[in-house]
Amino acid sequence: MNDVRALLAIAGKDLRSEARSRAATVATVFFSSVTLVVLAFALGRDADLMTRAAPGALWVALAFSGVISAAQSYQSDLEGGAFEALLTLPVPRAAVFLGKLLANWVTMTVLGAALLPVTALLFDAPIAGGLPVLLATIALGTLGFAIIATFYAALTANLAARESLLPVLMFPVVVPVLLAAVRATDAVMIAGDTSLAGDWVQLLAGFDLMYVVVTSAIFHIVVEE
Repeated sequence: MNDVRALLAIAGKDLRSEARSRAATVATVFFSSVTLVVLAFALGRDADLMTRAAPGALWVALAFSGVISAAQSYQSDLEGGAFEALLTLPVPRAAVFLGKLLANWVTMTVLGAALLPVTALLFDAPIAGGLPVLLATIALGTLGFAIIATFYAALTANLAARESLLPVLMFPVVVPVLLAAVRATDAVMIAGDTSLAGDWVQLLAGFDLMYVVVTSAIFHIVVEE
């Protein structure tokens, strides 16, 4: 229970810190909104094409915004020396990682839920019929993305070129999650097939479980290097 309390305390600290500064929140909301608007304008007046592009546009906006959020969560700790203090806590390194992960996941899930109606409006994509499945897809898709983003943000946190290295390192690993999330979203928005979407959601859950087990097990190696 001490590890769970530490995990929740770390996540709460990150969320409270972001609520006070709003640095990452403003950047992610602005960037994701601009991404959706630019993609909507780029696709022009073809209504069918815009509707079919809606799932990809949603996850492109979430993916790039998630990189900003994950990088910022470590940067603020490193500047204040808080990350080193976290590593001195008498808890497993995995608890520190899972606490940072939980905060990033909550941030991305809230952002995804907020972007869903915006995407539906801009791209004229129906969401009402499969809203529970879409929300489950966002929750599991952002979890998989947050796991990899949080892990690689820690790996690159002390590097001079971390802003450019983070997406280069993490995106090849997170591609399966993004593809499954896009396919599940497409199954609901375009095909209206919630059973097919459910299959992709189960695959997402499998990826998430695999990623969280592996990254939690080796996180201590990353922070001790």
